[in-house]
Amino acid sequence: MIDLRALREDPERLRASQRARGEDPSVADRLLELDSSRRSALGRFETLRAEQKSVGKSVSKASPEEREELLTRAKALSAEVKEAEAEAGRLGDELDAVLVRVPNLVEEGAPEGGVDDFVVLETVGEPREFDFTPRDHLELGEMLGAIDMERGAKVSGARFYFLTGVGAQLELALLNMAMNQAVEAGFTPMIPPVLVKPETMEGTGFLGEHSDEVYRLPDDDLYLVGTSEVALAGYHGGEILPADALPNRYIGWSSCFRREAGSYGKDTRGIIRVHQFNKVEMFVYTHPDQAHEEHKRLLAWERQMLDKLGLPYRVVDIAGGDLGTSAARKYDCEAWVPTQETYRELTSTSNCTEFQARRLNVRYRDSDGKPRFAATLNGTLATTRWIVAILENHQREDGSVVVPEALRPYLGRDVIEPVQAPKGGTARKK
Repeated sequence: MIDLRALREDPERLRASQRARGEDPSVADRLLELDSSRRSALGRFETLRAEQKSVGKSVSKASPEEREELLTRAKALSAEVKEAEAEAGRLGDELDAVLVRVPNLVEEGAPEGGVDDFVVLETVGEPREFDFTPRDHLELGEMLGAIDMERGAKVSGARFYFLTGVGAQLELALLNMAMNQAVEAGFTPMIPPVLVKPETMEGTGFLGEHSDEVYRLPDDDLYLVGTSEVALAGYHGGEILPADALPNRYIGWSSCFRREAGSYGKDTRGIIRVHQFNKVEMFVYTHPDQAHEEHKRLLAWERQMLDKLGLPYRVVDIAGGDLGTSAARKYDCEAWVPTQETYRELTSTSNCTEFQARRLNVRYRDSDGKPRFAATLNGTLATTRWIVAILENHQREDGSVVVPEALRPYLGRDVIEPVQAPKGGTARKK
């Protein structure tokens, strides 16, 4: 959540952020009003309680004539103190209810607008010119014996799939490559839980406007994560971290689950938009004044993975209206998908500043020993969707796929050969 002290000092900052997100800027005034009323109520409560204590001490020292009057006043004060305390509590609850719905402050310099108002910062590599008609990733995946959507739907329903044979091996190779890159960069590898408590999911900001994307197990009061960011953000919840240990960098490998509510009719073919997938996610706790530079480092590590795989991509700066609740700034890397003739998101990295840490109470001690809220950041380093770009960009006319050189030690082969015949052709032997 946002910092109330900072809001009092500069309410226009929140108003500008709300406008950048396409949200109501008047929430700043509502928060200021509630904050002022609550503080006034707390002041009245403290004043009355102090008077109550003073009167209570005076009773034992008072003369018989004065004692009855003091006892009457003490009784009246007791009722007034309870009333003032209840009023302060009510206003505090009302303030918290509004505060928890306010998204993070958009970083200055982020584009304004909605989903189509992103800014392309850089384009890397040229889309490949094919001298044959390229196949899409699902046709290739079926020919290679790598993807089985039909049986996925039979077993689990629409938007589920099996990665089979070399498809399973390819995903493991890709995710292992990402894990190794992160470990070499100093990240601590983690296999986090995929079921989390409501307070953890709420603390990371995923139960706001996109709560319909989240799977919930009501009988257990647990949620399935859509990213290991959730569990890793909660990992240090309620803790005070040693300042000299920051940044704390973790790399989490987990299965992820998303309902994809509202996306019906979009990307229904293949494994671009599915309900379950695997992902390797970077997560960092750091000093707030170092978060901006750390964000750039996360983006650089994502680009390093894409470069190793020889994928044409572009880096985009996401507009304020398309940012998630917790993100102050977000950069996506979108890879070229030949059969769609467009770029599709493969990575996303967000600077969440102190927003999540405030909600989850993650702090560190600064140089003067005072506890301060940490900043949190996250970034995708590999996910199942990357298989789409790898297959389509590195395919050959016969349906085989050339394995990017950096991935070969993990997969154990240079080329993935078809196990099913392409239309009008003959499959090669394994």
